[in-house]
Amino acid sequence: MSFRSSEAAIDEIVASCNGDLRGALKALLLVNEHLEAEIAQLYAAAAQYGLPDRRSTAFH
Repeated sequence: MSFRSSEAAIDEIVASCNGDLRGALKALLLVNEHLEAEIAQLYAAAAQYGLPDRRSTAFH
């Protein structure tokens, strides 16, 4: 993601929270938490098929 699109995304997120930076941050943390849970489910599903767990090499 380029800097310009990152800035636009940040502006959009803050605007969707009526300018409340704390609310925007909270929303982003909740989304991130949801995505982390979804990733964990995907790793669990992949493990059932014998695929290797690559979390130890992930960059996050």
